Amino acid sequence: MAFRRRAKSHPLFSQEFLIHNHADIGFCLVLSVLIALMFEVTAKTAFLFILPQYNVSVPTADGELVQYHYGLKDLVTILFYIFIAIILHAVVQEYALDKINRRLHLSKVKHSKFNESGQLVAFHLTSLIWCLYVVVTEGYISNPRSLWENYPHIYLPYQVKFFYLCQLAYWLHALPELYFQKVRKEEIPRQLRCIALYLLHIAGAYLLNLTRLGLILLLLQYLAEFFFHMARLVCFTDENNEKLFNVWAVVFVVTRLFTLTLYILVIGFGLPRVESQALDPERGNLFSFLFNNILFRMSVLLLVCLFQASVMWRFIHFQLRRWREYWNEQSSRKRAAAALRVPLLPSPGYHENGVVKAENGTSPRTKKLKSP
Repeated sequence: MAFRRRAKSHPLFSQEFLIHNHADIGFCLVLSVLIALMFEVTAKTAFLFILPQYNVSVPTADGELVQYHYGLKDLVTILFYIFIAIILHAVVQEYALDKINRRLHLSKVKHSKFNESGQLVAFHLTSLIWCLYVVVTEGYISNPRSLWENYPHIYLPYQVKFFYLCQLAYWLHALPELYFQKVRKEEIPRQLRCIALYLLHIAGAYLLNLTRLGLILLLLQYLAEFFFHMARLVCFTDENNEKLFNVWAVVFVVTRLFTLTLYILVIGFGLPRVESQALDPERGNLFSFLFNNILFRMSVLLLVCLFQASVMWRFIHFQLRRWREYWNEQSSRKRAAAALRVPLLPSPGYHENGVVKAENGTSPRTKKLKSP
């Protein structure tokens, strides 16, 4: 059951014991929940951890369709999948990243960045495929009007709700992983900021009933992030290979434009066309009522535009710094090559064909001896 081979054992319940055995502890907790499914007394409680709750039968033309909405019991399900994410994190680290790291012999700083990008490449690729499958099967791409029609989207299909629960679980699991992976203090503020932004956007789309728009935006975001972290991995193996960074730059700009366009299309033009409804928080009409208010709608769009502008500014600053470093390196290489091509100047006074030459290349005058 152990994920790692350890050279020595640590005292029970000590800090080092928890860090080195956190994946095994999580595996034991998950196994306990799965064993509880086998007994009738505990099966009902175990299902709270594994399956999404709050299912509702919605009548349709073809019969009844089971859909879901959110509630406090979702926190129990998210907690279970946090432990699943911790286990998968340890598996990827042990059986993939650590083996590659031993071959590359990276420094401590690059080792930490390599592990971060390796984990995120695996997560973004999985989420990208899963999210693309959901938006295609639910018809959100083929019918863009479905992003705002019949808002608020209180009831969710099973795969949409399960996707959001897993996304929240992954980004929440990243918080204790900062401790388990012994992330450097200099890197913690940046990673905390990234985790907080993802949690804010995903939880906001889930609670504001904007899950359809959130799926499309996550698809675009994960596409750009996948190319970025893939480019970093390639750069660690070959520092001169920066082709993927150029691909990422193009994908990043395109996804930012699509993101801003979707926000304006859905919030600026789509949601105002939803029929005005009376304020009814119990039915979920609170946010539909707010989005019918032009002041609230314009405030949301302003915040979105400011955030996207800040993201683009950081991107432009990063690109300018990268190009500056590239041209400085190229100019230093040219200067070094030019210095090698310049011939060495002769030292003052040297022999040529048995005759002593001066600095200007002429033969020095011989000193005349006085006659006795």
